[in-house]
Amino acid sequence: LKLEVSSTVNLDPPPPEAPRQRVVGWFSMASRNLLIGLGLSVGVAVAAVLWQRAKKRKEEEWERGAFSSSVGVGRAEATWAAKNQVKGVVGRDEIFNAGERGEGPLQLPAEVLNGDLSGLEKKYDLVIVGAGLSGAVIAERCSRELGMTSLILDVRDHIGGNCYDYITKDGIRASKYGAHLFHTKEVRVWEYVNRFSQWMPFDHRVKGRVPDTSGEKKLVPIPPVQETVNTLFGEKISNEEEMRAWYETQRVKPPSGDAQNGEEAALSRVGPELYEKIFKHYTKKQWDKYPEELDASVLMRLPCRETTDDRYFGDSHQALPVRGYTRIFENMLLSDPNITIRLNVDFFQAREQGLLPEYDMLVYTGPIDSYFSQQGMPKLEYRSLRFEETYLEPEELSALPVEERKTETTGDGFFQEAMVVNYPSPDVKFTRIVEYKHVPNQPEAVKQGKVAGTLIAKEYSSAEGDPYYPVPNPDNRALYEKYRALAEKEEGVCFVGRLASYKYFNMDQAILNALEFYDNLKETGKLAPKRRPEDYGEGDGPK
Repeated sequence: LKLEVSSTVNLDPPPPEAPRQRVVGWFSMASRNLLIGLGLSVGVAVAAVLWQRAKKRKEEEWERGAFSSSVGVGRAEATWAAKNQVKGVVGRDEIFNAGERGEGPLQLPAEVLNGDLSGLEKKYDLVIVGAGLSGAVIAERCSRELGMTSLILDVRDHIGGNCYDYITKDGIRASKYGAHLFHTKEVRVWEYVNRFSQWMPFDHRVKGRVPDTSGEKKLVPIPPVQETVNTLFGEKISNEEEMRAWYETQRVKPPSGDAQNGEEAALSRVGPELYEKIFKHYTKKQWDKYPEELDASVLMRLPCRETTDDRYFGDSHQALPVRGYTRIFENMLLSDPNITIRLNVDFFQAREQGLLPEYDMLVYTGPIDSYFSQQGMPKLEYRSLRFEETYLEPEELSALPVEERKTETTGDGFFQEAMVVNYPSPDVKFTRIVEYKHVPNQPEAVKQGKVAGTLIAKEYSSAEGDPYYPVPNPDNRALYEKYRALAEKEEGVCFVGRLASYKYFNMDQAILNALEFYDNLKETGKLAPKRRPEDYGEGDGPK
């Protein structure tokens, strides 16, 4: 072999200093890489700190704007917040525990939503008309404890009845049928709802824009407390004894001894000045009747606070479901193989067309007069609500006149100072404005300040639309008794709930009423009421 070597290639051994140069080069490169790595690490750490600070500023901005106290967002001041027996987050959310992290309602299958009644079982133990509280409780209890099957039908496209809430396209949790505030003194009800949701403490407080003696509208607590009277009438009440004495100078005793109508009831409770400024015209807007045209019971429940307690409710347990009210129904119904749901179904049309499966008992939760519409009797009177919703971006909020939004008392990104502000004066057509962004069960994006704008809902009372509130007066009560007599004779049908009983139930009252129907089934074999609707006491009614 002949090896030819280019003259340009140096085959001589390297000089002795070359290894040292390479080592120095390696150390130099390693040092540079280390410095670059350290720099990147410091940069990432600084960026993380800055991000956390920005996030905290956004959260603090939401907390400053949301209706809060020294205790926190959605809470009363410490003395009154302590009366709420809900301490921290409690309850179980099995859907969340199974890994679902979505904030809004679950997507329901097509067969639930398409209104098609084909493909059902031949027979069910119960057909339940209405997917609200009453129907859901009876279906859940009958399945869980007795293994009974239920078919739930609802003309709407969602479960949950009037409790249904959802996430808007802008990321805010809102209620489709007006604000719902859960409160109860019934331990049984509280323990029951804890099976289907996590709950956080919430002390509902309402403000009102009410004219003072000069006609200037002031923001004051409703129901009236010491602050309300001092602000509106220039008093200097500082304790319960002084407040009690002020009430005594105001109250007007009914001429016959007992209040015969709402006006006499209100005057006997709060006197003419508060009655005129807060209750008289608000009642007219809500019911389209002045208090003198309503039962005394409607205004006899007016709370007369002598303390500084500005909570709207005094019940021992007051809370919001952490992931909304719809989640309660999802946990109650969706994973139970004994419960079948069909939405977008008109029960009366399906019955007329012969599309219903066989069943042992019909549980009807709709308006009782609709069920007996073919009897030719007059319709019962209801009030409905109309909601005018508006999403306002920050620049739109800033452009609002001071009469609509007082910047000195309203936080950035908010329209008003509290979740609910009532407008009791006759010069305003709506009854109240609800701003959902204030509540602490909003999605994390809202609480982290990522939703810059806000959603408000102006509420108007109406005689048209879905029935919300029975109108309590002697004529309607007498007519309902005729319907009740028909219902008691109707074989194989159980009438349950607010609309079927022509009685406004609070959420906890509706749940307790349904639980007691179920108790009767266990004890006697008959799904029937344990007591008359009026025995549950007055509900809150329109707020």
